Amino acid sequence: MDISEDELITAIGRVLSGTGPDVLVPVGDDAAVVRGGAGDLVLTTDALVEGTHFDRAMSRPRDIGYKAIAASISDIAAMAASPRYALCALTLSDDVDAGWAMELFGGMREASDEFACTLIGGNLALGPEVTVAITVTGEVARGAAVRRSGAQPEDVVVVTGTLGGAAAGRRLARRGAPWTEDELDAIRRFERPAPRVGEAPVLARNGATSMIDVSDGLTRDLVRICEASGVGVRLDLATVPRHAAAAEGEALGGGEDYELLATMPSVAAVARSAEELARVFATPLTAIGTITTEGLTTIDDRGRTYPLESSGWDHFA
Repeated sequence: MDISEDELITAIGRVLSGTGPDVLVPVGDDAAVVRGGAGDLVLTTDALVEGTHFDRAMSRPRDIGYKAIAASISDIAAMAASPRYALCALTLSDDVDAGWAMELFGGMREASDEFACTLIGGNLALGPEVTVAITVTGEVARGAAVRRSGAQPEDVVVVTGTLGGAAAGRRLARRGAPWTEDELDAIRRFERPAPRVGEAPVLARNGATSMIDVSDGLTRDLVRICEASGVGVRLDLATVPRHAAAAEGEALGGGEDYELLATMPSVAAVARSAEELARVFATPLTAIGTITTEGLTTIDDRGRTYPLESSGWDHFA
């Protein structure tokens, strides 16, 4: 590092968005202080680790910072909550200079501003590789958080957007140019995911019984809903909305799409949600299966049934 820790903290303080009206103590003290709200407080934390989640040789620091914030905000959205504040615990390796770190925080600031979240501070440390650990808090009306554990038999399984774009983007970025327009879109989705902050409350208002963000792959996250809810599922493979640049395996288990996977109580609830999401956000909503009393199965385009194979990210596999 080409400057001291205190100098870097001072520089970062100029980038952070910790001066909102509810921020009582911003970056520079032992902890940040903010005014509490009237609803339930929602908290999440996540980390991007060099060599596992990103490659400095392939990704710009501004994109890494953006993605770090967006990934944690997506967890808040999956609870049907609104993000409020973010903290970053950043570990830098000794070959990182101040310019790289400032670009990283510039990307965090971009994502925070885009999704109405205030980045108010954190911690710096030196280590063998770069690690970006983000904590985000959010708020939701009392008792209104949507959990993974509420799915019921006969619920309709739905997902926003398309799947596999991020995994395809990772593959294509490593391959290198030239790229088609669809491939460039996939790379953008890999570098700068869009958490469905506005879409989640629409699903909640229309009765979503469970919800999760697709961070580790469709099938893995769908199995998590089923296990938490004590139910089964029948997944219709032919209806899974695949990104134009993605292979089937990337759509089913690629991960990092940060779309919302939810269960809805009726076909009518799906229709109401789909209409509003299309009209307000231009976001498609697709029904991809049905919750059952037990068993994890898939059905292909010829009507054949198979056991559902859970695939996707597993950091300890």
